[in-house]
Amino acid sequence: MAQRDMTVGNPARMIMNFTIPVFIGNVFQQFYSMVDTIIVGKFVGTKALAAVGATGTIMFLILGFLMGMTAGFTVLTSQKFGAGDYSAMRKTVGTAAALSIAVSILMTVGSMLGMRTLLTFMNTPSDIFQDAYSYIMIICAGIGATVLYNFLSAVLRAIGNSKTPLYFLILSAVLNIFLDLLLIIVFHLGTRGAAYATVISQGVSGLLCLVYIIRKVPILHLNREDWRTDAHLAKIELSIGLPMAFQYSITAIGSMMVQSSLNMLGSLSVAAFTAANKIECIVTQAYVALGTTMATYCAQNMGAGKIPRIRQGFFAANMIGITYAVITGAAVLVGGKYLTYLFLSGDVSEVIGQVDIYLHCTAFFFIPLNFVNVFRNGIQGMGYGLLPMTAGVAELVGRGVTAVIAAHYKSFVGVCMANSVAWVLAGGLLIIMYYFVIHQQEVRFGIKTPKKALSRQKFVAKVKKSMV
Repeated sequence: MAQRDMTVGNPARMIMNFTIPVFIGNVFQQFYSMVDTIIVGKFVGTKALAAVGATGTIMFLILGFLMGMTAGFTVLTSQKFGAGDYSAMRKTVGTAAALSIAVSILMTVGSMLGMRTLLTFMNTPSDIFQDAYSYIMIICAGIGATVLYNFLSAVLRAIGNSKTPLYFLILSAVLNIFLDLLLIIVFHLGTRGAAYATVISQGVSGLLCLVYIIRKVPILHLNREDWRTDAHLAKIELSIGLPMAFQYSITAIGSMMVQSSLNMLGSLSVAAFTAANKIECIVTQAYVALGTTMATYCAQNMGAGKIPRIRQGFFAANMIGITYAVITGAAVLVGGKYLTYLFLSGDVSEVIGQVDIYLHCTAFFFIPLNFVNVFRNGIQGMGYGLLPMTAGVAELVGRGVTAVIAAHYKSFVGVCMANSVAWVLAGGLLIIMYYFVIHQQEVRFGIKTPKKALSRQKFVAKVKKSMV
C-alpha cells in the first residue's frame, strides 16, 4: 500500500513505525555530507575538511529553507488526505509544485550571486577560502535537484508513505560514496568532486521518487486541472510553508553566527567542530524524524478533526524521544569522541580533545532538542505557521548571544554551548505554545467549553442556587 492513514490505530505504534524509516532515511541523507567529510578529510587533508565544514551553516541556511518550504507546502496535502478529499489533495500538490519551482529558481540565482560576500562576512580563513567557495557554489547550482527530492518525498510522507523515500535514499547514498571515491581519488577534484557527488546523488533520488509516483501511486496522478495554480491554495500553502522555511533560516542564521565565532579560532578548531558536528548529526536525526512524523500525524488528524488523538500522539512521541535521548546521550558521552577516526587519518590528537568537549556540551541537552522537534513540527502540522517561528527567534537569541560571548573570550567551549542554550530556550517556549494550541482546538471542536463561557455558566449556577 502506497499510503497510510494515521487517523486510526495505536498512536505510539503508528508513530514508531512511521519514524523508523524516516530516521534511517535521514541518516542516509546525512551521508551526502558525512561521506564528503570522511573522504575529503582522509584523502585531501585537514584544511580541505575545514573548508567543507566552513560551508556547513551556509548549506543549512539554503537547503534548510528549501526543506522547510516543501514540508510546509505539503501540510495541506496531508490534511486533505486525512479528510478523505483526494480531489482537493491533488490540487494542493499541483499548486505546491509550481511554488517549489519558482522559489528554487530564485534561491539558486540569489545564493550564487552573493556567496563570495557571505563567506567573507563569516571570517572564513584565507587558507581554506577558495576550496570552501568552490564546494558551496556547486551545491548552490544543484538546488533544483535538492528541491525535487525533498518535495516529492514530502508528498509521499504526507499520504503516510515513509518507506519509499528511504529506499531511494539508500540507493543514492551508495552512489554518492562511489562518486566521491571516483571524483576525489581518481580524478583529483578535491572539494569540488565531493560537491558534484552530492548534487548528482540527490538528483537521482528525486528522479526515482518521480518514477515511483508515476508508476505506483495513482492517487497522486495529476490532471490538467490540478496543475492550474489556485490562488487561494497558494496563499494557504505559503502561509504555512514560508514560516517553516524561515524557521530553518532563523536557526541557520544563529548557526552562522556560531560558525563566524568558530572561524576566529583557526582551521584546527573548525576541523574538530566539523567532525564533532557530524557525529552529533547522525545521533540527533531521530529527533528530526520524530518531528517529520508528528507533522504528518497531526496534519492528518487535524483533517479528520481528531484532537484527542493528537494529544495522545504528542505524549507517545515525547516518551519515545526522551527514552532515546537518555540512551544515546550516555553513549555519546562515553565513546563519541572515538568516531573522530572516521573523519581524519594520521594523528588526530590535535583535534580529538576538542571533539570530546563539543560532544559533552551537547549530549546533556538531547531532551530539550527532542521537545523542539516534536512540538514545533506537530504544531506546524496542525496548521500554525507563524506561531512556532517565535521559538525560532528564541533559538536565534540563544545562539547569537552565546556566540558573541564566545567570540569575545575566544572560547571553544562557549561556541560548543551555543546550540544547547538555543534548544533549552526554544523547547520551553514550544511546550507553552502546545498547551495554548491544543486548548484552542479543543474549544473549536467543542471538546472543551471556552473559559469565558465556563465562567458565565458557573456564575449563573451560583445565582440560581442562591435563589432556591
